[in-house]
Amino acid sequence: MRLLFAATALTLLLLTGCSAPKEDGQTLRVAATAIPHAEILKQAKPLLAKEGVDLQIKVFADYVQPNTQLVEKNIDLNYFQTKPFLDTFNREHSAHLVTITGVHIEPFGAYSHKFKSIDQLPDGASVTIPNDASNGGRALLLLAKHGLITLKDPNNELSTPKDIAANPKHLQFRELEAAMLPRTLDEVDLALINTNYALAAGLNPTKDALLIEDGNSPYVNYLVGRLDNQNDPRVQKLSKVLNGPEIKAFIEQKYRGAVLPAF
Repeated sequence: MRLLFAATALTLLLLTGCSAPKEDGQTLRVAATAIPHAEILKQAKPLLAKEGVDLQIKVFADYVQPNTQLVEKNIDLNYFQTKPFLDTFNREHSAHLVTITGVHIEPFGAYSHKFKSIDQLPDGASVTIPNDASNGGRALLLLAKHGLITLKDPNNELSTPKDIAANPKHLQFRELEAAMLPRTLDEVDLALINTNYALAAGLNPTKDALLIEDGNSPYVNYLVGRLDNQNDPRVQKLSKVLNGPEIKAFIEQKYRGAVLPAF
């Protein structure tokens, strides 16, 4: 019986050893929103594999969980946000997330299902904008640049509707979660939408946007990590791949101006 027990235990130990995942330290878990971030990461995956790193992409539908999961170390990096958005998150959550490298720019746009030109926007038009500080401010800066409103501080990236100094068309603003904005297009006169959500909704920013940021937009989308892993060799390998010629060519060919390389 003792010999049988020992043999059985040895068999179970061998089976457990065979089924256990290999912990070689070369896996990199990155959170991203679906379009274009996860699409770009999928292009980077085989390139990174050549460097000995297994890129695991975790897709999120919102702008909250990717940072929360990164702080809690459930993932290694995320890729979905601009520097003003990250700065706001760090300040509000006493976090210390850091930018690793800038990858692309998504020109922010204003869209409408009711009007073909911004000049057709009526007095008292209903307008939806993102409810987070950085993207809401970005939306207002775009409207201000085109003369629809005037802001108290035209350089304030975190402006809110309370910071509007003049509103000659008496625009009626409603702030909603960024991911919800494409769904409001049949209900409102104008919606200001992040390009990743516009693309996911089937909108073409270069053709459908009534207003859009130009290529000089300072809102670069960054690969983001933590202080404890920003210099990790795996992270630096991904950074190099995302700033490489293959990814630049993919962005230019796939998105044709709706998304622009930042390098």
